[in-house]
Amino acid sequence: MLVTPSRDKLNRIVVLNPKGGCGKSTLATNIAACYARRGPQPAIMDYDPQGSTIGWLNRRPADLPSIHGIAAYKKSMQATRSWQLRVPDDTLNLIVDSPASISHDDLRELTRDSSSILVPVLPSALDIDAVSKCIADLLLVAKVNRNEGKLAVIANRTRKNTKSFGRLMRFLDSLGIPIIAVLRDSQNFVRAAERGQGLHDMQPSRVRPDLEQVEKIVDWLDGWEARRRRAVQLMNTRRQSFANVTALRKPQARSV
Repeated sequence: MLVTPSRDKLNRIVVLNPKGGCGKSTLATNIAACYARRGPQPAIMDYDPQGSTIGWLNRRPADLPSIHGIAAYKKSMQATRSWQLRVPDDTLNLIVDSPASISHDDLRELTRDSSSILVPVLPSALDIDAVSKCIADLLLVAKVNRNEGKLAVIANRTRKNTKSFGRLMRFLDSLGIPIIAVLRDSQNFVRAAERGQGLHDMQPSRVRPDLEQVEKIVDWLDGWEARRRRAVQLMNTRRQSFANVTALRKPQARSV
């Protein structure tokens, strides 16, 4: 799997969960629609062989803010892979919709240059087990450092005041990873997907509770540079502390 090269000012957002049907495409398209409203034009890269995100983009009305689409699941003999996956130079936000059942090598490649990783999870026992393994693979296989602050979880298709919702929230809280939004099991997302829209393209008064949660996600994503700076500062502080301790423990030369 070839991924886009790293660019200092590119917010590369990876939506990831190896289990299918957890809402990755819904999340990716709504984030893209929000950034499209703000401008400049974002890009969305679809690695899922089902092509759900590109299908959504093809249904998108021409009068809505544009989004650049990259069908990463397709392979062409007429162009190099790097040319197929090129991102416009003026793009500041790239949303990557990852496939299901990815290998460890692909997991490392997808997340290597990411600035943010979003993991949506549904309130069912099967989904909780799957996301538990996903988080473990991100930390142990992909070597995602918690201190970098680029990993977050989103509770998806939830119904409050249910046992499954309570179980999901207790599990997510135990991970020690920020839960940045709780998305309802709402028909607003279904209608938006059918029309090639995001919630930001719909009448605000009809989608306000869901819109607020999507904006929480985007607000967190916008802080990627600040989180990266804090991670670098923390790393430098720890290195300096380690160097000071090592210097103190170094045996002094004996005088003759």
